[in-house]
Amino acid sequence: MRGSRSCFGLLLLLSCVHTSLSQCNAVFRSFPGTEDKSGCVDSPEAQKVLNSGLTTIFFPVIYIIVFVVGLPANALAIWVFLFRTKKKKPSSIYLANLALADLLFVIWVPLKISYHLNGNNWMYGEGLCKVLVAFFYGNMYCSIAFIACISVQRYWAVVHPLAKQRSSSRAAVGVSVAIWVVVWLLTTPLYLYEQQVKLKSPNIFTCHDVTKLSQKEMAAGYFLTMGTVGFIAPALVCIISYALMLKALRNSMADPAIAKKRRKAVRLIIIVLIMYVVCFTPSNILLLVHYILLLGGSNNSMYGFYITMLCLASLNSCIDPFVYYFISKDFRDHVKNTFLCRSERTVKRMRISFSALNSKKSNTYTSESGNTQSTDC
Repeated sequence: MRGSRSCFGLLLLLSCVHTSLSQCNAVFRSFPGTEDKSGCVDSPEAQKVLNSGLTTIFFPVIYIIVFVVGLPANALAIWVFLFRTKKKKPSSIYLANLALADLLFVIWVPLKISYHLNGNNWMYGEGLCKVLVAFFYGNMYCSIAFIACISVQRYWAVVHPLAKQRSSSRAAVGVSVAIWVVVWLLTTPLYLYEQQVKLKSPNIFTCHDVTKLSQKEMAAGYFLTMGTVGFIAPALVCIISYALMLKALRNSMADPAIAKKRRKAVRLIIIVLIMYVVCFTPSNILLLVHYILLLGGSNNSMYGFYITMLCLASLNSCIDPFVYYFISKDFRDHVKNTFLCRSERTVKRMRISFSALNSKKSNTYTSESGNTQSTDC
């Protein structure tokens, strides 16, 4: 009950803020205002929101959690995938790249924390602001792309279980490199227009929170393209892959020998879909709606909701490693062995010894059973 009241209070706060924002004619990315000849923006509404507890308290708390949890968790995940996983399966390759995308985002989060704690005043210059924005969106769309790749790979593994793993692994490496190149090329336009904007009152520099009216068309066109290419297209890939996979799984569930593995695949499908829906869908839907209204010249109050959902979406960077842990027994074993400082050679010897011990017990039991049986006869 308390949680629902808190959520209602947050929604009420955002509604009040955006009602005030929609009462001005000149519309910027987030806040309305007027631009003078020197490029400074005067926006009383921006002052209210930029000084509010939503951006100066709530956002820093979320980003601190992301950094404190996400940095060691993703670093450990990359260590496990690179140095502990001997068999580089396609799924491991995609998961390693997903962890790398999360880590590259997390290392820049302290700048976001400092920005919001300092009253949304950016003190690090235009260059770092552009880098931060590019890494922020680059991480999100890289994560979405690799989740789509995992979906296709899971479908392929279920429908074609006898496919050659070596060739599949090489294809996974090639696809991963292509994703990194394409995503970072798509973030290039973020460096081509101003991300840092000076406000008259309060006398601060904002980073990506205000876009000048003269740059409205470029910003809206860019983010509508990114939302379509980076979110809608991968979402369709995931939906089609999982629909075909569920169809194949339903047809093979009657075989008890493979039913257990199939259930594991279904569990992975459910987990990935939940992550996709919770972490990426709200922010990207609001992004598309906001920029469609902005490009059409309509007054709208969606941006506050959007940046709040975008902030919450960054939690995926610290959730992903725990998903790896729960869906993969091999990953759990590698993590445990890493904390226990066991080398791969030690683990291999332990497995051989354990197998030999089980075999010896089985032979002893069989021998004793045979002797007892012959005596009875």
